[in-house]
Amino acid sequence: MGIGEAAITQLLKPTLLKLGGSAITIKQRPLTPDKDAITRLAKEIKESDISSLILVHGGGSFGHPLAKQYRLNEGYKDSSQIMGVSRTHQAMTILSRLVVDSLIDNKIPAIVVPPSSCIITKSGRIESFEKNPLIRMLELGFMPVLHGDTVFDWDVGFAILSGDQLVSSLAMKLNAERIIMGADVDGLYTADPKIDLSARRVPYLTPTKLKILRRRVRKSTVMDVTGGMLGKMEELIPAVERGIPVIIVNAAKPNNICRALKGEEVVGTLIERA
Repeated sequence: MGIGEAAITQLLKPTLLKLGGSAITIKQRPLTPDKDAITRLAKEIKESDISSLILVHGGGSFGHPLAKQYRLNEGYKDSSQIMGVSRTHQAMTILSRLVVDSLIDNKIPAIVVPPSSCIITKSGRIESFEKNPLIRMLELGFMPVLHGDTVFDWDVGFAILSGDQLVSSLAMKLNAERIIMGADVDGLYTADPKIDLSARRVPYLTPTKLKILRRRVRKSTVMDVTGGMLGKMEELIPAVERGIPVIIVNAAKPNNICRALKGEEVVGTLIERA
């Protein structure tokens, strides 16, 4: 293990913050950012004064409509999809630029790290990940910003890498202290709270209870090629089983992300190993 990797795994222990696409875009309107939310969340991150943070954001209305239009979740089928890969990556780059611009406006030294430049998947699962640049960035005090992306795949040509798989993998590879998931609901529920008034929030889960719950929760009513909340739960289980706690909070509510980053009490769902 090199000096950089030792430092990150033993000393820095970064926090992983995932901002869902629903928290920073208007998901029902293609290619529409929620600029007010992006600005507010950047200010909350600054106010938290956290020292070691990796930010991952979802695609929302920037990534999902194009990915669905070109059937990118099916892998390479024909040459017409090639332009779709480029257009989807371009859309995510635009969204990331908006996020990073707001962070820099708040004096946060953020740097975009496109996953397609450092990750290769195999049948949609991360096969190789060049993490040393991230380690060095954190050592020097930068904030890496990654996002859901279309990445190149050994088996199917290209694949959609969700921000949730990315967060889980990053947390395990970099020995993260915790994962904070910023969604547009107050945590995990017994059903979809947007369409079922009887849905109840579950404040605490273990991996075993999470596996039971995920079979009951309905898929999101909004188009999401990465699986909605069901996909998020499935991706988080390996990290939780490694001892990395996860808290899911509503990023749409002011100060929730700031409080979560500070370690203060906040309404949400805590998932941790029993």
